[in-house]
Amino acid sequence: MEQQEQLLNQARQFGYIEGDQVWLRPFMDLPARQVGQVKDTEDAALLYFAQRFEGFRGKVDDLLGRIEESENKGSFLMKALHLKEQIASYDALGDFTELHRRLTEAEEHIRTLVARNREKNLATKVKLIEEAESLRDTIDWQAGGEKLKELRQAWIKTGPVSKELTDEMETRFQAAIEDFYVRKKAFQADKKAMTNRAFEKYKSLIHKSEALQNSDDWEGTTAQLKQLQQEWKEVGGSLPRKTANDLWTRFRAAHNRFFDRLKEHISSKRSEAKDQYMDDNLGRKRALVAEAEALLNQPMHEAVARAKELQAAWKKVGPVRGPESDQVWEQFLAACDKVFELSSLEHYIRKRQPQEGPKPSGQEQYSQRVAALREFIKYDRQEQDVLQENLGKLNDSPGNDAFRTMLQSKIRAFERKIRTKNELIELLRQRYAE
Repeated sequence: MEQQEQLLNQARQFGYIEGDQVWLRPFMDLPARQVGQVKDTEDAALLYFAQRFEGFRGKVDDLLGRIEESENKGSFLMKALHLKEQIASYDALGDFTELHRRLTEAEEHIRTLVARNREKNLATKVKLIEEAESLRDTIDWQAGGEKLKELRQAWIKTGPVSKELTDEMETRFQAAIEDFYVRKKAFQADKKAMTNRAFEKYKSLIHKSEALQNSDDWEGTTAQLKQLQQEWKEVGGSLPRKTANDLWTRFRAAHNRFFDRLKEHISSKRSEAKDQYMDDNLGRKRALVAEAEALLNQPMHEAVARAKELQAAWKKVGPVRGPESDQVWEQFLAACDKVFELSSLEHYIRKRQPQEGPKPSGQEQYSQRVAALREFIKYDRQEQDVLQENLGKLNDSPGNDAFRTMLQSKIRAFERKIRTKNELIELLRQRYAE
């Protein structure tokens, strides 16, 4: 009863009865207006419209409570505006002015928060755009693609900016993304064209080699095959590993066919006069030198195995005249040393190469290998200096002759090692420059 009395007092404060009509008194800048009719008694009518007001106020209280608790207050702005708009036409008796004030405060608070959030969103999106545009010069397509995926996800999660900037922001962001993929597509097209050109060049060299493999012009064909090996090295291009291996196998087989025949030809001449015998041996050794020198163009595991085979074959070749013997031996020894040193270098690099991450650039690979070789040279020189120092301390007693000879031999071995590594540095410079 007390609650009903309070509602009646509220109704009489904000409304009145005129004839059989219920009226809401003027409030704010709105005139008085009829909200209903008396159907039973005046008090019953007043009480009914006061209760309607309480129901409407309950909706306002509920909305304001939800706004207060929510982190995303901007989502309630339209609901607050809708309730505020209803105040001018809602049929009830009560303090609509107070409800209007509360809804207005909530609206202003929400608009302030929305403006702040849009400023934050703008700053975030500008940063995302700058990061996307920073990829305009990259050619690391995998890393760039992953980065753009991250930026897209961040863009989607970032809220809106002011309407007048929305189109501009979207256009810039999408343009940066499109630029990356357009460049990537063009790069891949160029790479495919380059790969096709390299494939055709390799096939041409294979056909030339196969046309020469049965030639009996031993000297001329040897020169031609060495030239083809050099051209093979200069082709460049990046082919799938299996394709590259298959092409190399065919190319090597044609060369091996000729050099095997060359060795057989030289062997068949052993029964001739001593001079001819010596010449044959020299030819065989030169062939071994040629093949050993060509091994640097082969995959390392095959080159090392073949170098060992060539060393075994060298031992089976007969003697050569003194000056020529020393010369061809030095050439062969230098060629094999390069193969073994290069194999050791590549093994050293692989052990220290990260298992994951992008493949180092050509310049990075070159720098890694040169740095390693220079470090090896430093250690070789340190060992050589120790040997040289020990040799200098050795007295001239005949009893030290054997030890002196051993030290001198080791010093010469280190000289050869150092020379080989320096020659490899020059080889790598030419290889990676190409």
